[in-house]
Amino acid sequence: MPLELDDFGRISRRTPVLADLRPWGHDTAPEMHAAGGMAAVGKRLATAGLLHPEARTVTGRSLGDEIARAPEPEGQTVIRTVDDTLKNEGGLVILRGNLAPGGAVTKISGQTKRLHRGPARVFEREEDAFAAIKDGRIVPNDVMVLRNEGPLDGLGMREMRLVTGAFQGSGLGEHVALMTDGRFSGATRGFVIGHVVPEAFEGGPIAALRDADEVTIDVDGCRLDVALSDEEIAPRLAERPAPRPAYMRGVLAKYARLVADASRGAVTDWAGREES
Repeated sequence: MPLELDDFGRISRRTPVLADLRPWGHDTAPEMHAAGGMAAVGKRLATAGLLHPEARTVTGRSLGDEIARAPEPEGQTVIRTVDDTLKNEGGLVILRGNLAPGGAVTKISGQTKRLHRGPARVFEREEDAFAAIKDGRIVPNDVMVLRNEGPLDGLGMREMRLVTGAFQGSGLGEHVALMTDGRFSGATRGFVIGHVVPEAFEGGPIAALRDADEVTIDVDGCRLDVALSDEEIAPRLAERPAPRPAYMRGVLAKYARLVADASRGAVTDWAGREES
């Protein structure tokens, strides 16, 4: 089944938010389960024409049949209706631009900001960015750029938990942005952009960024850009020393040779890598 990065953005734009769950929301997962769970959500989505009710499930019955059979307590307030949504769109937006020609992902659930423009603060690894926050070197309006954490150089795309947790704990969560070729979790809060493609290791534009470059993140326009022309970016990339793989032998070296970029799921698919 073909599945492209932009499909996630397209589906998110037409899928409403019907429940407000922790860690950043009001209700817990057990409370949602008691309110009817995902079957109740399915009833709402089916009503809105957002499901394929004829699709078969493992029970042998259709998805529509399973949804119709599921009980829902009368008067529950956890799961809303499609006429009374929390938001009319989902939590993921796919960004492109001269910093992410292959795509990037931002999660807009848990925050309301739609536009951020500020100076880049560039870090080559997560630990350095974490130290900068602890030392008070990050100020409101900064755009933290955390690179070399993608599938190739990060070797598995570790979650940027240290940094995303630190800028929330420091009180900067509503005032700074973070962009990375690594990944973040579903519990992340704040203006965070991950999965930037191409990653720095492959010579993506994120590798050309320097401190004080002006970065713009535009959710409504689905854009991630730096105020540099292609003619300014190209020589910076050409001057950059060739990156050295972290591993030359063993399973991690094999992984790095086979892994596809984040926009294609970081799958170990040699054929797909060659096509890119």
